[in-house]
Amino acid sequence: MNKRLIIIGIIILSVALVFKALSYLFSHVKADEFHKSAVIFVIDTSKSNQNSLPDEIKYLKTLCAVLDPEDEIKILKSEESAYLIYEGSPSDNSGITKALKAFTGNDKDMPGVYSQAFKKAFNHALTMKKEGYIPAVVVIGDLEDDSINWDIMAKNVENLKKYIPEISMMFVYAHPQKLDIIKTKLNPILGEKKLILAHKENADKVNRRLINAIGR
Repeated sequence: MNKRLIIIGIIILSVALVFKALSYLFSHVKADEFHKSAVIFVIDTSKSNQNSLPDEIKYLKTLCAVLDPEDEIKILKSEESAYLIYEGSPSDNSGITKALKAFTGNDKDMPGVYSQAFKKAFNHALTMKKEGYIPAVVVIGDLEDDSINWDIMAKNVENLKKYIPEISMMFVYAHPQKLDIIKTKLNPILGEKKLILAHKENADKVNRRLINAIGR
């Protein structure tokens, strides 16, 4: 009888020690904190980019699919002027599809002018930062706009980073020569993890990099 009580006592003591150890362990393990992200898309709807636009729209939707429903997206169309055509949840596939279908067609010979789109995208990023989101700007298009001054662009991104240290930028579907210019100008400011570049042949390979860049 005494032997049985001793064994039971040892078992109870062992279980108590295990629970105490687990309690200590869990009390010192912090769960990853989820931060909502705001992704501002700039999609080129100019005449020069119309042939690539269907694939680019599909690609935009694949990025939305890997975002969290609690995230926020904004879609800016860019041609001769730039304006917002959608804002809301990335999971609203119907709303995104309707907006893109209604406002991305272009049968006019308008050139792509990105400067206004960049300015608006940066302003949206600043606003969303104030709202508690981690912003990212994703530019989808050929970047065939000779008026872009990448030195001024670099200064603007540098200023933006003062207010949004975690800002990330992604440029996809442009020619490698254009992407090389961006790499040269923006990589010293944003760094390898926060600047993501891909031409159309490997755009689908960098989705995970965007998710990492916004802290997931």
